Amino acid sequence: MQILRIDEAFNRHDELLALILHAFAYMDGRIAPPSSAHALSVESLRQKIADEIAFAVSDGGRLVGCIFCKPEIDCLYIGKLAVSPEAQGKGIGRQLLAEAEATARELKLPALRLLTRVELVDNHRTFAAWGFTETGTKCHPGFTRPTAIEMRKTL
Repeated sequence: MQILRIDEAFNRHDELLALILHAFAYMDGRIAPPSSAHALSVESLRQKIADEIAFAVSDGGRLVGCIFCKPEIDCLYIGKLAVSPEAQGKGIGRQLLAEAEATARELKLPALRLLTRVELVDNHRTFAAWGFTETGTKCHPGFTRPTAIEMRKTL
């Protein structure tokens, strides 16, 4: 497996979009509101790549995982951490988070931050096992109940 830095030279946007949608498909019908992954397009991915720091994992030439990182004042925000269902359980998520941690350290940011949906209890457990702790909840626009849990990992 190979970790790739995704930058303006990246030309596999269709494959990257398919990976994200495939990895997030299990959430359909389980979370409200639906995942923002559904709003992604090749063009919006190009912009996301320009605006954020992104990595992908390639296995035999096929993209099997990705992560997007956005520097904030006191942390590196982790978004769209996606691993193809067929490749899950092989340490790819951990590899991608290790890249995020290295990036945060390079940027002298002391923590990682992410949001995970309230309904996705297995994700909460996985992130906790990887060193993240719950720091709060968020409500998506139009909702009066918490829809996401914020988690942080101090580096």
